[in-house]
Amino acid sequence: MFFNIFFWIWGEKMEIRIERAAKLKEKPDQKALGFGKYFTDHMFLYDWDQDIGWHDARIVPYAPIPMDPACMVLHYAQETFEGLKAYRDTENHIRLFRPEMNAKRMWNSNDRLCMAQVPIDDFVQAVEELVKVEKDWVPSEPNTSLYIRPFIFATESCVGVHPAKSYEFIIVLSPVGAYYETGLAPVKIYVEDEYVRAVRGGTGFTKCGGNYAGSLAAQRKAEALGYHQVLWLDGVNRKYVEEVGAMNMMFKIDGEIWTAPCEGSVLPGITRDSCIRLLKKWGYTVREENLAIDDLMAASAAGKLEEAFGTGTAAVISPVGELYYKGQKAVVNNGEIGGLTQKLYDTLTGIQWGRLEDPFGWSRVIA
Repeated sequence: MFFNIFFWIWGEKMEIRIERAAKLKEKPDQKALGFGKYFTDHMFLYDWDQDIGWHDARIVPYAPIPMDPACMVLHYAQETFEGLKAYRDTENHIRLFRPEMNAKRMWNSNDRLCMAQVPIDDFVQAVEELVKVEKDWVPSEPNTSLYIRPFIFATESCVGVHPAKSYEFIIVLSPVGAYYETGLAPVKIYVEDEYVRAVRGGTGFTKCGGNYAGSLAAQRKAEALGYHQVLWLDGVNRKYVEEVGAMNMMFKIDGEIWTAPCEGSVLPGITRDSCIRLLKKWGYTVREENLAIDDLMAASAAGKLEEAFGTGTAAVISPVGELYYKGQKAVVNNGEIGGLTQKLYDTLTGIQWGRLEDPFGWSRVIA
């Protein structure tokens, strides 16, 4: 049973009603958070109906979502999501990192799936206000943060294929540690050449659940062979390197950085964009170009593949120590983290936690 306390936060475009939970949860051990296992006391909800648009923005106690069996998301998968983090800095302030980029990406994802688009200002305001309400949940242990999961789904009750007439936008929060239990230890990557993740013209550039569901068969195959993640090739030729399911990929070859171009089949990662801007600032040549898997393996054989790493919100930077493709193994930097990979990780996390100067204005204090 909840004790309801109602008051309003007035934003530029959105009014948010807040209902406080009477009984708060016991917070987990910050030294053993894992990733995505615990959730905070409150969540944000925002409804959209075809006749009235967005309405009833509210922060309420975390609870199950009532859902009709004919809810269209269950049948036709109109659903998108985002992922970002809040950080507690050394002065005990709470920071966000480029939340407007997540808002813009969700806007584009929703446009592709013919869903109601959350105004960018509303998205950012909702994230900020929910994090402020739950600021005590932002952990303070090194390398911990508060993971923010905004998502939107079709709520209309109807069995018929068409864009839904109603949606719900929700944000939940989860205190987290490292995405990989091994931390910054290099991961082993399996290159998939049977299944495909996405093609241009499809939904590869969106952050929708279907992209991830379709990747599970290859992930299961990779794990059976002792590999952590799957590196996808392009869906047409099965030739060009694209991305890992949870990360964009970058390769340092002969002093230059290669990463797949964002041309419709690759997720435009926010960490990816941040790395590219840092790398260019440091004077590196960054090639956002198609890279054939055969050329990548040849570069490894010739000793020119110097480093490989994934970029993403969850892990930030994840070094790759080995690639496996058609029975051939490419060991990267003797299976150890590379100097540039470490520098990117240290710089990005330093900016995110407020330990380093932020020349781009990416990190901002909200509480």
